[in-house]
Amino acid sequence: MRCPYCGNVDTQVKDSRPAEDHVSIRRRRFCPACAGRFTTYERVQLRDLVVIKKNGRREDFDRDKLARSIRIALQKRPIEAERVEQMISGIVRRLESTGETDIPSDMIGEIVMERLAAIDTVAYVRFASVYKNFQEADDFEDFVAELRPNVPATEE
Repeated sequence: MRCPYCGNVDTQVKDSRPAEDHVSIRRRRFCPACAGRFTTYERVQLRDLVVIKKNGRREDFDRDKLARSIRIALQKRPIEAERVEQMISGIVRRLESTGETDIPSDMIGEIVMERLAAIDTVAYVRFASVYKNFQEADDFEDFVAELRPNVPATEE
């Protein structure tokens, strides 16, 4: 593993243990060249996934890109980092277990929205605003109105 500080390719593993999510291995590493310490994570990858974008373009699935978009939606929300990581791992496992290597971006977006709706409504609306490409305030109003339970009109 290349040292992120000096670029040395000969780093040493000092400690390995299961990560909090129990689907990856956390490794503490040491660089003998610069004495830098850093952590890496090793995960099982069942297959190489390819994302099919709405315009038909294909690109390799990027777990980090998925994680960034989820973390942006959850920014300043009271959700623990461990729970976010478990959610991301669950989404990736679900995508890998479809049996398909080509995954439509729509499917990824719907799965993310489903998971966000279950843990934080604000993050769900934030993500949906980008995913569904809201253009005006009315788009937000319509979307939030769908979230509210139907409240019968009060009789007067």
